[in-house]
Amino acid sequence: MTAATAPAAARLPTAVLWDMDGTLVDTEPYWLQAESDLVHAAGGVWTAEDGLQLVGSGLERSALILQSRGVELSVEQIITTLTDRVREQVADAVPWRPGALELLGEIRDAGIPTALVTMSRRYMALDIVAALPFPGFDLVVAGDDVEHAKPHPEPYLTAAERLGVDITASVALEDSEPGVASAVAAGATVIALPLHIPIPPSPAYVVRDTMIGLRLADLMAVHA
Repeated sequence: MTAATAPAAARLPTAVLWDMDGTLVDTEPYWLQAESDLVHAAGGVWTAEDGLQLVGSGLERSALILQSRGVELSVEQIITTLTDRVREQVADAVPWRPGALELLGEIRDAGIPTALVTMSRRYMALDIVAALPFPGFDLVVAGDDVEHAKPHPEPYLTAAERLGVDITASVALEDSEPGVASAVAAGATVIALPLHIPIPPSPAYVVRDTMIGLRLADLMAVHA
């Protein structure tokens, strides 16, 4: 390593931790459709605004809210039904968020460890990982791998621990307030990439309105 390249290399994050739904893939409309189908089948009403209130939340919380709207299934039955319906839609078309594959590919080319940190079930997360056109992630931490869902810091702390990296030297990418809160509480440098719901500005994280054109150099600048 030359003197000219050493400072830049030193600013590389030790890991980049990605949220999935809404960040890597724009699956929120799929979840909304699945939620709407369940509630309407039970004779209830479910609007787009209702669905957006669940963005970034753990599936257990979502299931309890759906029960309150008349869905007469257990929490696990609701989670399984929702997940299976979203997986069916993903099988037809994986809605990669614009710019996500380009950024992930650049991060992988740089040799930086990556983890997918999602509150979706592991088997759905593995579907998304398998659909990538290149090996994208060293690790998946899913909702059924942790006791506490986002906004609790456990998901991101678990990812850093399993990767063997310092969470405070890592960068997290998130699209929702619960996800941003989780990553900030864990100690990561956070870039918020809101998609369906605005995220207010804060000195605790950086907000970008799009992932198009976002590059590793931008992550390094924020991290620095």
